[in-house]
Amino acid sequence: MAAKVDATAIHAALKAEILHGAHEPGTPFREVGLAERFGVSRTPVREALGRLQQEGLLERGVRGLQVRRLDPEELMQVYDLRILLEGQAAFEAASARTEMDLVRLDALLARDRELQDPDNATRLTTNVEFHEALWSATRNPVLKDLLDRLATHQIHAPVSTLTRPGRWDQALDEHEHIVDRIRAQDGEAAREAMRAHMTTARTLRLAMFQDAARR
Repeated sequence: MAAKVDATAIHAALKAEILHGAHEPGTPFREVGLAERFGVSRTPVREALGRLQQEGLLERGVRGLQVRRLDPEELMQVYDLRILLEGQAAFEAASARTEMDLVRLDALLARDRELQDPDNATRLTTNVEFHEALWSATRNPVLKDLLDRLATHQIHAPVSTLTRPGRWDQALDEHEHIVDRIRAQDGEAAREAMRAHMTTARTLRLAMFQDAARR
């Protein structure tokens, strides 16, 4: 007998799809269609959609709940906060990391180095996985939760900054430098490396908004 799909499972499946860019901003999420897709009543679907709305992944539109549209000003505010909090995460990871944390970070770096011209969705997903691994290395669940929440806001951007010419390889070099500082347990250097990494991402995002405004 197949396992029953509940609101938690539906929420997890839809959240993963949104975070991985499977649904464009403005895509409607209708209870009836989702209930048919998951083979459940509308009640667990409604609960799952409510949670996604609370997390800022869905918003109320003229056709009901839909994938949240990009707010450029809010996105830049998210970058400002991430520069501070990601720096703190790197600082804390330098003292709290275990050998297995380093193994995980090294493995993610090696995997990303082997990718051949990955598409936008792959770059977004692998980048998030690297940062999440670093957040876990802090052993600070409050900080990790804050960064998780901030990261969800950035998925509303249609194209990752990692698609800018040369940025993918540059970002991987920056990731490697950050990991090296964490390995050396040099918290201040790790903090500064991460803040520089995130500041570059912010600068690129602003340039992308400026390019779009000129068209």
